[in-house]
Amino acid sequence: MNDIQTNVADLNAMIAGGKILEAFDKYYADDVVMQENSEEPRVGKEVSRKYEEAFVGGVVEFHGMKILNVAFGENVAMIESWMDLTHKDWGRVARSQVSVQTWKDGKIVHERFYYGK
Repeated sequence: MNDIQTNVADLNAMIAGGKILEAFDKYYADDVVMQENSEEPRVGKEVSRKYEEAFVGGVVEFHGMKILNVAFGENVAMIESWMDLTHKDWGRVARSQVSVQTWKDGKIVHERFYYGK
């Protein structure tokens, strides 16, 4: 495995193990750009971490997660995953999504999530 493959495997294991914020701190660059579908991007680690904190803080119950497919290109990883959780604001949500990550120097510098509403 190359570095990106190793990092993605560790990142996914940390997320599945409930260590979402720890994974964020470890693998996201200070100048990361994150985006949900076609919404306005979040720019910078501080802004993006606040979004992640709000998400994690709203999870009432985590029912499960599966990594369905992973693909790699040059400095790019694409992860198809399924997650089932209950969130205090959204209720129970079970959905698949695709995350497209651009990596540089062992960190994610850009990540966009694609999923249905």
